[in-house]
Amino acid sequence: MIRLLWNASIHVRGFLRRYMPTNILLDAIRTRRGLKWGVPAMLLAVAYLILASICTNLISAGGPGWLNLLVLLFLWNTLKFILIGPVSFVLLIRARLRERKVAVVSTGRR
Repeated sequence: MIRLLWNASIHVRGFLRRYMPTNILLDAIRTRRGLKWGVPAMLLAVAYLILASICTNLISAGGPGWLNLLVLLFLWNTLKFILIGPVSFVLLIRARLRERKVAVVSTGRR
């Protein structure tokens, strides 16, 4: 039973990594060329917070209960985009330091 759940979770994760737009965007940001877009991508968190607020207001006004799932999804995406900013900034600094070190070693200067 645990093996079945484990395999199912692996396949669900693989599907979500490949086909969900926010995961595709976050994977693009984690590349070397995309690291510079991590901090501006944090602005998408504001849009997701606004959407979560709208859904919460609709729920409190008597809207359908399935909107709670959208609120959870929007809040989860908010957290992902808030965290990608500092993470991409640190990764960008590390990549630039590594590139500088390679350039210094290849030119023979210190």
